[in-house]
Amino acid sequence: MRRRLAPAALLLPLAMLLAACGGNSAADTSTGTDGKGSLTLNAGDQKGGSEAVLRAAGELKNLDYKIKWSTFTSGPPLLEAVNAKAVDIGGVGNTPPVFAAGANSKISVVAAWHGTSKGEAILVPKNSSLQKPEELKGKSIAVAQGSSAHYQLIASLKEAGLTPSDVKVKYLQPADALAAFTSGKVDAWAVWDPYTSQVLQSKQGRILADGDGVVNGLSFQVAAPSALQDKKKAAAVKDYLERLRRAQDWVYDHPEAWAKVWAKDTGLPYEVALASVKRTNASRIAVAVDKPLIASEQAIADTFTGLKLIPRKVDFADFVDNRFNGSLPASTTAPRVFKESS
Repeated sequence: MRRRLAPAALLLPLAMLLAACGGNSAADTSTGTDGKGSLTLNAGDQKGGSEAVLRAAGELKNLDYKIKWSTFTSGPPLLEAVNAKAVDIGGVGNTPPVFAAGANSKISVVAAWHGTSKGEAILVPKNSSLQKPEELKGKSIAVAQGSSAHYQLIASLKEAGLTPSDVKVKYLQPADALAAFTSGKVDAWAVWDPYTSQVLQSKQGRILADGDGVVNGLSFQVAAPSALQDKKKAAAVKDYLERLRRAQDWVYDHPEAWAKVWAKDTGLPYEVALASVKRTNASRIAVAVDKPLIASEQAIADTFTGLKLIPRKVDFADFVDNRFNGSLPASTTAPRVFKESS
């Protein structure tokens, strides 16, 4: 019989994973350097992120420049480091760049990936009486303020004919939200993978609604404009992005291998990591930073400005650099469909 994970067992590894941009901790850790040469590219990362996937895919070999890694707890502090020129480039979800733009930070979105949003979900306890999003009216919902899940919640409520004022939004970071969810202190929880996979795998909840077709499913690499103005660093950024794109192709072709690496790197149970890879990670495809992408992010910015969570009007086009698009497909290109091995 598979042992059911207790809530406490969920908290430890998952509290480290704020990859979809929740979180308010600015702590970071230097994790070493790869490559050789006189040029150093300072790369910001999150646990189980770029460094792990590049290493697993064999893409950290034959570097003629150095990559110095710094690991952050979430997207917002990573982008603070980009703004401060402490980091040249780093990976985040679809919402931190919007808030950074709202703060007029010096950032440039230089690369994008489009994946499914099935891991972005509104979860309810397994035995909840709620069966459809319309029934959330008057209910309490936990969500990390300003996270991608926050936008997914707003968009899902709109799809159901509701507004944030129709529900009781409880702003909680994931560890606190998980505790509230499992103890019955909230009726629902808006969150992202791998939290979604963890709740489903532990049989502690089910999906009431997910973000597929509701939110854009984009993730980004964001660079410091000052690094892009340096020709040698810009060349290193170009090479780095090409390696990340090849590594993502490797994830699609080797989901089990990546899940093993990701589980070891983050402390996630292997079955949770694999479920998250199949639901979300393996679906991502490299796409161009183009006008539809800008329009999609602009809609997120306008939504948060309207809610007065961003203090000013944001023109997201001012915070992108499309020089690395090459021949990549449009940002609206459908994500990959994961195929189970026979």
